[in-house]
Amino acid sequence: MNKLVIFGVGLIGGSFARGLKKAGAVRHIVGVDRSEAAAQRAVELGIVDEAGGPEAVRGADLVLLATPVAQTGPILAALLPWLDSHTIVTDAGSTKSDVVAAARAALGARVAQFVPGHPIAGRETNGPDAAIDDLYVGKKFVVTPLAENPPAAVDRVTDAWRACGAIIHRLTPGEHDKVFASVSHLPHLLAYALVDDIANKPHADLLFQYAASGFRDFTRIAGSSPEMWRDISMANRVALLAELDAYMAQLTQLRAQLAAGDGAGLEAVYGNAQRARRNWIEAIEAAEAPPPQDTAE
Repeated sequence: MNKLVIFGVGLIGGSFARGLKKAGAVRHIVGVDRSEAAAQRAVELGIVDEAGGPEAVRGADLVLLATPVAQTGPILAALLPWLDSHTIVTDAGSTKSDVVAAARAALGARVAQFVPGHPIAGRETNGPDAAIDDLYVGKKFVVTPLAENPPAAVDRVTDAWRACGAIIHRLTPGEHDKVFASVSHLPHLLAYALVDDIANKPHADLLFQYAASGFRDFTRIAGSSPEMWRDISMANRVALLAELDAYMAQLTQLRAQLAAGDGAGLEAVYGNAQRARRNWIEAIEAAEAPPPQDTAE
């Protein structure tokens, strides 16, 4: 690519820029951020080559929106006057149905230039200083193309993520939102709820004093951006409510077993969960394993 423009130069957008630079896949990157300090910090760190505004999309090959999903519509409306016919716009949002609706409303007949996507990677830290060049190596990138997207537009997006080391998967926007309500959005809601519950107890200081690695690991994702996860929760609330209801039913069952002293029932649930998690970890490790090195002389 000759020119890439990134809206949102924090962890997700910044790591995309760093990954492409490391791969030598882009010549010039412009960063756009609602925080002038963040944009300048991204320049200082060498994540982007310069900071700009919506007009920077003029002449770009690719534009990435790495911002909270509720900002999608306003950003697309702001960049539309500067959008060249050859420019492809994509996003990194954790929900897709709402993003597609926002894109259709903002871009109208030019929605074919928007290819929705979602990188399945992250950390609990935010901002340009959190960006790393290998965040996406071995991680999934889910592209959720529109019927209007030309194959070449989809290829431009997936080629860029592949250059960052990502493994490409494809879902429809609706499939995406149902899947991630279960395995991403619900876990974040639970982590936030647990930490908030403990923080509001009168003896919170004592509880946090004795919280150890298990609590830290379980609640790590509660360190993520509250604004971003508010937007995700509201955007995918129908699917998230369904998953939350199912989880509450599971908790009700566990409570009944605990109250009845049903140790065998509890152990059965714990054992099934342990086996499922072990199988998942083994599958993830196999999928993300580096290719074997050629040791032949």
